[in-house]
Amino acid sequence: MRQLNANLARTWTQIGSRFLPFADAATVELPLGRLLRLSLFQISVGMAIVLLNGTLNRVMIVELGVSAALVATMISLPLLFAPFRVLVGYRSDTHRSYLGWKRVPYIWMGTLMQFGGLAIMPFALLVLSGDAHGPIWIGQLGAALAFLLTGIGLHTTQTAGLALATDLAPKDSRPRVVALLYVMLLLGMVVSALGFGALLKSFSQLQLIQVIQGAAVVTLALNLTALWKQEARDPSRTAFNRARTPFIDAWRDFARGNQTRRYLVALGLGTAAFSMQDILLEPYGGQILQLSVGATTVLTGLLAGGNLIAFALAARELGRGTDPLRLAARGALLGVFAFAAVVFAAPLDSVLIFRIGTTLIGFGSGLFAVGTLTAAMSMESQGRFGLALGAWGAVQATASGGGIALGGALRDLFSNLAANGALGAALSGPAIGYSVVYHIEIALLFATLVAIGPLVSARRDEPRRSAARFGLAEFPG
Repeated sequence: MRQLNANLARTWTQIGSRFLPFADAATVELPLGRLLRLSLFQISVGMAIVLLNGTLNRVMIVELGVSAALVATMISLPLLFAPFRVLVGYRSDTHRSYLGWKRVPYIWMGTLMQFGGLAIMPFALLVLSGDAHGPIWIGQLGAALAFLLTGIGLHTTQTAGLALATDLAPKDSRPRVVALLYVMLLLGMVVSALGFGALLKSFSQLQLIQVIQGAAVVTLALNLTALWKQEARDPSRTAFNRARTPFIDAWRDFARGNQTRRYLVALGLGTAAFSMQDILLEPYGGQILQLSVGATTVLTGLLAGGNLIAFALAARELGRGTDPLRLAARGALLGVFAFAAVVFAAPLDSVLIFRIGTTLIGFGSGLFAVGTLTAAMSMESQGRFGLALGAWGAVQATASGGGIALGGALRDLFSNLAANGALGAALSGPAIGYSVVYHIEIALLFATLVAIGPLVSARRDEPRRSAARFGLAEFPG
């Protein structure tokens, strides 16, 4: 029996890295159990994102009767802090403390801000809706503070948490570890969306208070569990007499040369291009192609399916040593054809072409995400991983949020112009507003290719390094 157990254990060890999810991200220095526990902070971040951008969006407008413009303003407040992720990352790189922790204080402060924002949020929303005693402006101020605190908290927690994971993981496994954490973010968003939907199925104000404050308690519990005994105390790293490079100098050193700046420009353009359609695909299918609610909901599955196919291709290509920026460029190029297919679906009245285009959008965005994420991990060589990941997160979050907002605004603007005949008789249909946005996305993807092209050419002549293994753990979600 003992021999049988040994054989079974040896068999699982041999096949684990190939078939068990995320097993190839674990190392001796960072075992799988410890890595998965660390990833719990991403679950809390995903929960906060779903609550702010999804659940409360609908509840505030439908059940509480808050104006859509005010709701949009509240939801956009967390994006105001996104550019400061660079500074948060830098501060966590150079933190001074007698305790010897660099990342823990920032993750903890981010957790407290998330908790505080969620704790006061339901009461502020009730005052804002007019269902409680007190002037409306107090509700507006309280809701703005709650959304802003939650947004600052999740950005701070995520930036410092990713940097901590990068510190703990050996160099060869860092891209896989960080990518695993983004998969956990996706898992947190999916589970939270289902949970919030079930808990608020029979809506009441008391139920809203319980759900949001329950989310605050869960956030605190998850992040405490994630942090427990992860970062070793080393006062020599955080000593007050230790030299610290000023932020401006550190940023200039990181962004020295055209390659880093060009990479960030390409990342921003590509992210915005793939994000502008986030709130438009389902309305486009319903309004223009007359698809049912169920049929438009399937589009989310098509996008996810495209991402999974992109992962399979990326796994093979990166395993063969393909330049990750070249992979990202392929994703951007495929996005051009994807959005063109969506545009032509309306005049051709073809649901099939629309679905093919939607799948290709997921496929192209998946390649772009995998490529840019993998490239970002190799850009910092002086140990300032907080700064590098903060820059990547700041550009990605800002471009994504800005792209979504811009896409909705442009669609409304050009739809109204078309309806009023301001664009001429040839451009007067209901699809014009959507089509303009999709054409702008195509133009942004061409601009992305222009920005990323010289980077691929510059890396072509570099000595080819042995490619790190790329499996399910690399898929960024």
